[in-house]
Amino acid sequence: SSVFKTVFSGLKDSGAKFELKELARDYEIGYDSLVAVLAYLYTGKVKSLPKGVCLCVDDGCSHVGCRPAVDFIAEVLYAAFVFQVPELIALYQRHLLDIIDRVAVDDILVVLYIANMCGNVCEKLVSKCVEIVVKSDVDIVTLDKALPQPIVEQIIDSRLELSLDKPENVGFPDKHVRRIHRALESDDVELVRMLLKEGHTNLDEAYALHHAVAYCDAKTTTELLDLGLADVNHRNSRGYTVLHVAAMRKEPKIIVSLLTKGARPSDLTIDGRKALQISKRLTRAADYYKSTEEGKASPKDRLCIEILEQAERRDPLHGEASLSLAMAGDDLRMKLLYLENRVGLAKLLFPMEAKVVMDIAQVDGTSEFTFATINSNKLNGAQTTVDLNEAPFRIQEEHLNRLKALSR
Repeated sequence: SSVFKTVFSGLKDSGAKFELKELARDYEIGYDSLVAVLAYLYTGKVKSLPKGVCLCVDDGCSHVGCRPAVDFIAEVLYAAFVFQVPELIALYQRHLLDIIDRVAVDDILVVLYIANMCGNVCEKLVSKCVEIVVKSDVDIVTLDKALPQPIVEQIIDSRLELSLDKPENVGFPDKHVRRIHRALESDDVELVRMLLKEGHTNLDEAYALHHAVAYCDAKTTTELLDLGLADVNHRNSRGYTVLHVAAMRKEPKIIVSLLTKGARPSDLTIDGRKALQISKRLTRAADYYKSTEEGKASPKDRLCIEILEQAERRDPLHGEASLSLAMAGDDLRMKLLYLENRVGLAKLLFPMEAKVVMDIAQVDGTSEFTFATINSNKLNGAQTTVDLNEAPFRIQEEHLNRLKALSR
């Protein structure tokens, strides 16, 4: 490749390193995709699709057009474009054209974004993707977030020409909705509250929860949920519930926040998918089944699937939080001690999972073992105001509240 000749001839030191991002600035190329291109350059042969990398976790999937397969092929296409390997560009563009009708429209947006970056060499792929998106139900906000403005305008114009949309429906939401969206993207929930008081719209009409879950920080979503002014099972114009959108976002904290507020994991999309299936179709088998070292964070994709699986088994996700005020003092103390110990141990062995759960439960560490003082050698947290060893032990509201939180 002439690209490598140019790059390496410019390196003065034989031991100098070259960052891939200096070449591939517009999109991140995964390790497996890079290896596929380099293998072709070194051997002249196209390797078969790597096992596990192009497979999702859904057993019912044919793995032809699921997200892991699409991501790999699209990344190889972009890498081939960056390294100027025309044979690979033609091959993988043809591959995407062959499967594009079996790819979910939200994943086609990813393909379209990459193909557009490749310019004229991927003109056929761009044209096919635009044709599919034009006839889809993808809304203007999603298009604007996922694609360059010229492509968005092309899609809007095509919809008007084909009478697929009325002129009044092709633009962005009205100014009141846009203000709420901008406030959310600025993490300013207090401003959202003030805008709602003006009475021009409400959170459901603005699809505010959907927007926050898709594009905002997890903390902002939690604060918006805490307002208690939105239907957590509300559907947007495409028939997606907030939990469906959260599954696409692949953020465990957001998923758990929604479930604890009453989101239904059993709700189906228009094409019959639950949040769990959405999450599985987005997750690479190689990542899901990869063993995690003790004390290291688990992949977010796997956490999302495990949370949703638990939610389906226990729908809704409230754990053992329904407690009786008549519970005996000694029993309550033993249960609290057990839960405090369990959370402390979880922090050591599964830090990512523990952090997600404790954030959602809104408890900072545990009474027996605060997160700040736990280390791998010794569990020696300081006592807090919730003293489980005081005698005689008396049931107080703070004990019940903490037990509910830790039982989630």
